[in-house]
Amino acid sequence: MIRIRGRVRSLGLPTVWGAAAVTYKLACPLAQETGLEARIVTSAVFFAVGTGLILHVRQTLARELRQLRRVAGAAQRALLRPLPPCVDGLDIAAAQLPSERGAAIGGDLYEVVATEYGVRAVMGDVRGHGIGTFGTVAAVLGCFREAAHDEKDLGSVLHRLERALARHLRQEQPAGAAEEFVTLLLVEIRADGEMTALNCGHPWPYRLSGTDVDRLAPADPYPPLGLFPLPADLPTVGLGYLDHGDALFLFTDGAEDARDARGRFFPLPSVVKSVVRGEPLSSQSVLRGILTALRHHTRGAPPDDIALMVLTNGRRTSLRGAGNCATGHSAPAADDVSLPHRR
Repeated sequence: MIRIRGRVRSLGLPTVWGAAAVTYKLACPLAQETGLEARIVTSAVFFAVGTGLILHVRQTLARELRQLRRVAGAAQRALLRPLPPCVDGLDIAAAQLPSERGAAIGGDLYEVVATEYGVRAVMGDVRGHGIGTFGTVAAVLGCFREAAHDEKDLGSVLHRLERALARHLRQEQPAGAAEEFVTLLLVEIRADGEMTALNCGHPWPYRLSGTDVDRLAPADPYPPLGLFPLPADLPTVGLGYLDHGDALFLFTDGAEDARDARGRFFPLPSVVKSVVRGEPLSSQSVLRGILTALRHHTRGAPPDDIALMVLTNGRRTSLRGAGNCATGHSAPAADDVSLPHRR
């Protein structure tokens, strides 16, 4: 009923203007005359009516567009909830840069949760971008938020995500399910700082330690989720340790593939190094520096969605939950050097 009343109100003014123009044409003697002055007056009347109608339609469309953006923003905040600033002693900063100008929804996803097994983080990139990826992002994130707490090892979490994605594709895209896929990086950071990971076709992260920037690439990744069945056994790979004050930088491939007006790729490794050397290491400063450089490089219009996340170890001791922040829950270049496994 409310929507009908709104439609009636939106049509009321154009109807009145149209009726006034018709009445003028049929009833006003001046409109019947063929002289130059009469024609000028008649043309002015119809021009004013047409201009008013155009402005009214434009205002209506702009109002509906603002409403759609508010709805999209609310949906994005409900799905890709803002992350808390601190999760179990880890300082968190994350951001998404959609490829569609003015869009609130992209095809990238990220989440961080504190579990009894350690802090678990996911960074993913759904094939495509924009609102068409919203359902897939919802399926993967919803499953991760449950599986991260339920499953003891990351391999079981990844198998749960694989089944959730397959179920979503069968229900939503039965004809094109084989063409849909998601790249994923799962990371677990334990209480003593030891990091393990599973990678499905996703860029490996960087570890930032003081002014040192190391690209972690301990093993070849599995294929993206949804392309091929995963093996039954999924042993994790070690990423070394995240000591106090160190940071882990995760990102989607849109950051590496971003180009400027001349077609030059974004120099992510050198930018990360300059950001680390330019300011004291913190999640917010690292994220802000990289995001600013990305926007400048792409002039605010990247060709693909970009997601960035930085986790800094603020734990003062090896005890779980130490530090100044409360345990949180999920909410919104250097040369490549692999860290040795340390047990």
